[in-house]
Amino acid sequence: MLVYSEFDPSKKAFVFELDNVLYPERDYLLQVYYLFANFLEYSETFPPAAQLTEFFKKAYEHAGPNLIFDKAREAFGISEKYRENFSRLHRQAQLPLKLLLFDDMLKLLQDIVIDRKEIFIVTAGDPVQQLNKIRQIEWNGLEKYLRVYFTNEVKPKPSPDVLLEILKLHNLEANDVLVAGVESLDAIFAENAGIDFVKIEK
Repeated sequence: MLVYSEFDPSKKAFVFELDNVLYPERDYLLQVYYLFANFLEYSETFPPAAQLTEFFKKAYEHAGPNLIFDKAREAFGISEKYRENFSRLHRQAQLPLKLLLFDDMLKLLQDIVIDRKEIFIVTAGDPVQQLNKIRQIEWNGLEKYLRVYFTNEVKPKPSPDVLLEILKLHNLEANDVLVAGVESLDAIFAENAGIDFVKIEK
């Protein structure tokens, strides 16, 4: 658990990845699977939405999201033509429920704002999909304090280019900034820019 009072007070800005750092990505994906299952039941009448949703949930919890459409297709005989719908939902889904920040991260972000420090979300992956997630998170009024950058619009991780751009645009030095993440890639990403890194344990 990260506690703001334990950070170096000289830091002026904090950089966070999005998925599994600020909120659980699982909450987004399971809603996407639910929406797809209901769309498919409406379109084809089979498989039942509840059955397919449960299959997706178990497959995700067992092995993650990779190849999950192919696993469902094999199990239920889903037509290949629905792969595009599945991908589109990942990028543009309007979720039934708001995404909620981890409690400790909400408190951390609030403490950073109170101390008048800067917050940057620097996220990898498809920018359209990541923005869709950001728009559906319950930020509790923090959204106006966030600056968002998409690494794939500059250069993918672990290239430090987007971090170097942030330093330049916001008149920051590398030692003014702290990067927080959960992946080893995030640590390399920060190191390549000469920026301190803290690993978030979830």
